[in-house]
Amino acid sequence: MSAAAVDAGFRAIAPGRVHRWGGARLIVARACDLGQVPALSPAERRVLRALPAWRQAEWTAGRFLAKRLVREVVSGPADGVEILPREDGSPRVLVGGGPMPALHLSISHTARHVAAALAPEPVGVDLCEIDSADAVRRVADHFLSPEELSLIDTERPDAMTGAWALKEAAVKADRSGVFGAAPRGIPIRCLRPPVLGGRRRAMVWRVGDAALALVLAHPGG
Repeated sequence: MSAAAVDAGFRAIAPGRVHRWGGARLIVARACDLGQVPALSPAERRVLRALPAWRQAEWTAGRFLAKRLVREVVSGPADGVEILPREDGSPRVLVGGGPMPALHLSISHTARHVAAALAPEPVGVDLCEIDSADAVRRVADHFLSPEELSLIDTERPDAMTGAWALKEAAVKADRSGVFGAAPRGIPIRCLRPPVLGGRRRAMVWRVGDAALALVLAHPGG
């Protein structure tokens, strides 16, 4: 599926540079453009070695972008920034060995794109390639209610993948999962422009042939 499929629905976002939206910093890149390996701490190298070989390249690409964002807001040497997983798998930021609870981070990657978002409040970012629309459509009844389905043109690949990315970003901001009851608890009120239930702010863009969603969730929202 070409990028033209999403032109009518979501505006484009340029890859390779840092964008700001709603207090968050966001960067997305084509995976093929990310050959750099970030400086990794011993703890990060242990996490990397435990991953299967096919996951290692995308993991390092995500950390490369995430560390770029952190270095924009935190002074100090580049090798002092660590991105380590919590028990639930979500990423957390450490600087100089100490946690940074005021910095919330989210990372997403597909075979062709990588994205990271950093914010002072809970944040979620997600990518979904447009050619995944058929797979998303098959599980639509799981993560979308009948009311939400009535708002979305399920025949449009950009609508389906945009809705998936939006829900995935929302549950990441809540540090829950897309499989289970959580997605139904975050209703999509509108897809264009994106509006979610609760105290959440959201945006969806297109980047190449993918939909990219960002969700900011106020604590307790």
